[in-house]
Amino acid sequence: MLRRRLARALAAETLAFSYPSVNATLAANAAALGRYLSALRAHTLHLVGHSLGGVVITRLFDDPPALPPGRVVVLGSPLNGSHAARGFARVPGAARLLGHSIRDVLDAAPRAWGGERELGVIAGVSPLGLGRLVARLEAPHDGTITVAETLLPGTTDRIEMPVNHSGMVFSEPVARQVVAFLRDGRFTR
Repeated sequence: MLRRRLARALAAETLAFSYPSVNATLAANAAALGRYLSALRAHTLHLVGHSLGGVVITRLFDDPPALPPGRVVVLGSPLNGSHAARGFARVPGAARLLGHSIRDVLDAAPRAWGGERELGVIAGVSPLGLGRLVARLEAPHDGTITVAETLLPGTTDRIEMPVNHSGMVFSEPVARQVVAFLRDGRFTR
């Protein structure tokens, strides 16, 4: 739904990148994304990622390939780890289900955004989600990721929205904020 809304609002082609979060590491997925993007022919290349997809995008810019200019928006991305994922990992047998990429997020040291692009972060504050079943989440949160877990020093702009984690990709107001940031480098208030 989000991809369709962005395509209409921006009058641009939108593509989705799929990656094996369970079987590949975060670094391997970021490298694969870099190869995928490098093969595209575009004058402007904006990147939008939800949840772990946003983490993969930010990690791409640890060692970025040569890409056309553009902006980055991440939605509900655990840029500073995930208390819910840590809680789930304590359930017997669950660590294997989380996969390599999430384990890499959990083991990562705190970071700062050093990317060449403007970065916008959208955090949800509607506390309905499965994360609450496996961990006690510090408010505010989106039911899976806390607002604190979305913070990344060096971010260009950030906004909190009344939406839960899964609902971000279906929300029309979230799509409007993504479009605003991609166009202007800031969210609307």
